[in-house]
Amino acid sequence: MRFIRFISRIFLGVVFVFSGFVKAVDPMGSAYKFSDYFHAFGLEFLDGIGLPLAIFLSAFEMVLGMALLLGYQKKFSYWALLVFMVFFTILTFILALTNPVSDCGCFGDAIILTNWETFFKNIVFMVFVLVLFGSRKRAENVLHERTERWVLLLLFAAACVFSVYALRHLPLLDFRPYDIGTFIPEEMEIPEGAPRDEYRTILFYKNLQTGETEEFNIENYPEDTVNYAFLTSESQLVRKGYEPPIHDFGLMDPDGMDITDEVLDFPGYTLLMISHDLEKADHDALYDGNNWTGLERFADDFRFIPITASAGRVVEDAAAAAGVEYDFYAGDEIMLKTMIRSNPGFLMLKNGTIVSKWSHHDFPVFSDWNNEWPELIEQYAEAQDPEILQLIDEGLMEDIQYGLIEFDRVANSLMLEWSMKQRDRCRWELFILTIVIILMSTSFLPNRKKRRRV
Repeated sequence: MRFIRFISRIFLGVVFVFSGFVKAVDPMGSAYKFSDYFHAFGLEFLDGIGLPLAIFLSAFEMVLGMALLLGYQKKFSYWALLVFMVFFTILTFILALTNPVSDCGCFGDAIILTNWETFFKNIVFMVFVLVLFGSRKRAENVLHERTERWVLLLLFAAACVFSVYALRHLPLLDFRPYDIGTFIPEEMEIPEGAPRDEYRTILFYKNLQTGETEEFNIENYPEDTVNYAFLTSESQLVRKGYEPPIHDFGLMDPDGMDITDEVLDFPGYTLLMISHDLEKADHDALYDGNNWTGLERFADDFRFIPITASAGRVVEDAAAAAGVEYDFYAGDEIMLKTMIRSNPGFLMLKNGTIVSKWSHHDFPVFSDWNNEWPELIEQYAEAQDPEILQLIDEGLMEDIQYGLIEFDRVANSLMLEWSMKQRDRCRWELFILTIVIILMSTSFLPNRKKRRRV
């Protein structure tokens, strides 16, 4: 029985550390999931606590997992574990019955589970939880009780800081389909022979004699037009087919024209500035987009496309407040949130492949790319005839293009340098995190000379 308790404690500890970690690296993803649940249950007023709740939950799971692995505060940990699992087992059962949101989000974007899969997973976990909870009265502290509390508080603070860091920058690990190196057209394809969605068509007819509405299918619908009158039809999904990793990518220009293929087929570089909500976007980053719009006129192999899910007066007010001089393209809000977590965020494409991504906190300022570009754009603006610029703005004259800059020559070396720095930073962060966990696991293990109960 002692061995079973040990296995249960280690297993649940690893699961909770993993679950908390994959949420901590992407707190905005968890916040979006909370928002989905709030809206599904009519609790939209709770949207404001989604992000703090996401940070707290990820830190709580990580600390509870570490407490189980290290054997700290067993009595409190086992009680917290039981309450946590009972609450979420009941909740996931309700979600499985009602299915307001298809993905539970319990493992972030790292592992996608349906609500029924999550419920049965929790049932299995409850067996291990009950094994530990049954031994709570025999549990002993590994260290002094106060020391254990301080260690767990420090771990909780460190987990919160880690989430805030990930919030300011992009996620340390990107589990979404829009990660660097992704060739978007390939991720949008459905493989040959893959199962397709299957639908059933329901026909609704009114029985003219009884006045009741009756359901039929396309094989047995009534041909009696005297006693039956057709009302409407409905398609119901019978079996879900293969869904490609990227299935919602689509962009429209300011005139409402679909430019998805045009963007993906462009052989040069395309800088996407993505803001799912312009009201909350960083104004300095939006203003800097003016320079990138100007750069388009001097580089044949570069395009700048600002995209937002906002519309109407929101776009006009945000543009006026930030002082932008360009028009916004349109994209689906969920798609934009999935592509990048920052608001705004920057994503560089080359011939349909994602070559780099930045948070607006990390995106290099315009002059860092080339210190001569700002002066070049300023001279162009001063040299232009105001009447010609007005004709261009009104669409009566095409903008003038100058092939003076080879963006590829500048971007290749700089983006490679920044990508290497970002990769090194991620490696160091993971290395430091691993060392901290190892030190925590070895420095606070119970003294072997003194027998301890598991």
